[in-house]
Amino acid sequence: MIKLALVGDIGSGKSYISKFFRYPIFNADFEVSNIYSKDRKCYRKIKKAFSKSNFSFPIKKKELINCILSNNKNLNKLSKIIHPIIRKRLNIFLKKNKSKKVVILDIPLFLENKLNSSTDIIIFIQANKNEIRKRLFKRKGFNKKLFNLFKKIQLPLYIKKKRADFVIKNNFSNKLEKKSVNYILDQVLK
Repeated sequence: MIKLALVGDIGSGKSYISKFFRYPIFNADFEVSNIYSKDRKCYRKIKKAFSKSNFSFPIKKKELINCILSNNKNLNKLSKIIHPIIRKRLNIFLKKNKSKKVVILDIPLFLENKLNSSTDIIIFIQANKNEIRKRLFKRKGFNKKLFNLFKKIQLPLYIKKKRADFVIKNNFSNKLEKKSVNYILDQVLK
């Protein structure tokens, strides 16, 4: 199985690009959302860890944002609860798809959490900063303070790009991105 990991800036279009590969996708953001809405065990851990915060089940995005912004250390504390669950789900995904030629890993903190192995192929998604900002500001519930906190825990983009085996320039047009995806698949499946 070939693991293709998509890395890049917040809002660069990793999930958008991942769909062009037409192989099974592990989308960490989707999994996190699923955990918050369905995992009662996780909810209890979060409620215990943040006893001063007001959480209800399913956990609402606004409750999380308020908790994270109330104390700079809360994001790290929350990550220590969520990341092990994501790792387990990733392992289940990989076992389930072990007979597939290729799987796509759409995990925002892939390099930061040292999820990569030497055989993984890293693809850096590059997008225009102004285009990213425009797209992020259109997102429902976008919070600039939260965005800046997440940026602080990410590796600088030049390091991600340097570690990448391939770069896809994403201009959100479909044509160029599909061509880049097809080129990468041709290269890795040889």
